[in-house]
Amino acid sequence: MKGKHSRAVGERAGLRAGAIGTFDSVTMAVAGCGPAYTVAAMIPALIATVGLAAPAVLLYCAVPMVGIALAFRYLSRLDIHSGATYSWVARSLHPALGFLSGWALVVSTVVFMISSTQPAGEVTLALLGSELADDRTAATLVGMGWFLVMALVVAYGTRIGTGTRAVLVGVQVLLLVAVAVSALLVDEPAATVSASWFGFGHFDATHTFTAGALIAGASFWGWDVTANLSEETRGGGGVGGLIGLVVTSAVFLLLTVGANAALGPEKVAAEGGGFLMALGDALWPGDAGRLLVLAVLLSTVATLETTLLQATRTLFAMGRDRTIPSSMGRVHTTYRTPWVATVVVAVVVLAAAGTTVATDAGADLMADALAGIGLLIAFYYALAGISVVVAHRRVLFQSLGKLTFLGLWPLGGAAFMIWVFTASVPQLSGSELAIGLGTLVLGLIPLVISWRSGASSYFRPSPLNPDHAAIAAGGGEDPVVAQPVGATARRRDGVLSDY
Repeated sequence: MKGKHSRAVGERAGLRAGAIGTFDSVTMAVAGCGPAYTVAAMIPALIATVGLAAPAVLLYCAVPMVGIALAFRYLSRLDIHSGATYSWVARSLHPALGFLSGWALVVSTVVFMISSTQPAGEVTLALLGSELADDRTAATLVGMGWFLVMALVVAYGTRIGTGTRAVLVGVQVLLLVAVAVSALLVDEPAATVSASWFGFGHFDATHTFTAGALIAGASFWGWDVTANLSEETRGGGGVGGLIGLVVTSAVFLLLTVGANAALGPEKVAAEGGGFLMALGDALWPGDAGRLLVLAVLLSTVATLETTLLQATRTLFAMGRDRTIPSSMGRVHTTYRTPWVATVVVAVVVLAAAGTTVATDAGADLMADALAGIGLLIAFYYALAGISVVVAHRRVLFQSLGKLTFLGLWPLGGAAFMIWVFTASVPQLSGSELAIGLGTLVLGLIPLVISWRSGASSYFRPSPLNPDHAAIAAGGGEDPVVAQPVGATARRRDGVLSDY
């Protein structure tokens, strides 16, 4: 009886607090954005759409995205919660919107993991020089193997994968920066770098900012994994996602400028998904160019882990609140990880990935799904931007800093996300809309069931209140908002505090 009681208490316990630090959090944010994977998938499409204006699009889309990152940072200070927007939106706006925010994140991450298994396998086989790289079945099986490895890492705890993750992220970022600098220093550039690339002079009827922004907006997703790990981060985190977003944006911008200069917009557009390999071959002839294939592989594998972390932590939070079956909130007695949520997500992803191989429509379905989840991402990002303004509405005008960082900038980011959402809808096909909007509407079913049961206090939330924040002991007050009572009340949330 004593053993069973101890096990039950363990499964009701929380996640392992203090498992990761600020440096780990920054690394996680960069890994979540998947720099090499995103560059290989998004940059050719962006340059094909807007040509030499691609750097301008990335720059002007990064600015409002930083506003969303600021919203995440300050909301995390008020409420350290693994559900992140699932909790913040509920306590700032309405529980129904909060639940749908969490649902949108779970669907987005699961769909992304399903669609990323085949590319992970293709890149692995290509790196090995195997002719099976073009075989969908073989590539998917290899990708599923990578996913299983990442699922085991997540199940055993965030701390176990910290060193490996730092290597994965460090190698890919160094390779991308190295190739970008090499591209800028090429003797005979295809295009001369100009300050006009960062202005509006290259936009015209065939190269519009709107078309480019719809592509670039999806490039910055993933850094918010740090918010879902706040309960496991020393000090509650908050700043890691912001720093990771800035670092990733700089890498994207530098490499886009380098690609335009070394290859030219036409060459990049013609190469498509193989442009990174073409750039490597042009700058580093021979086997050295294949290092960029390694960067894409490392990026894809690391992103599988971060998206799995986001999905499982959000499901854990929902299970803990009993807005979905409470079994999702169970924590492993030894590793202090949400093992039930991890197993459920792993089974769903592996089953769906296997199904796409068995059906002829699998590839088309996954392409539609990737386009559709952009709506879900814009949805929960916009709600986060609005929530931080509502939560701090009584203190916004106390200083220019609070008005800027808690009000205008996040609100601008939310407006940008709403614009992306509304501008995307007319351009998506019926199947893409069904996946993007249909899955969001599907979330109403568990929402209504949970609300009608009356078993969860989630639907009777206490509003977020910045007045409950406290000054850190011995460290003074944050220039924008004081730190919350709890883990962060014992230290200043400085970038260098965990190094």
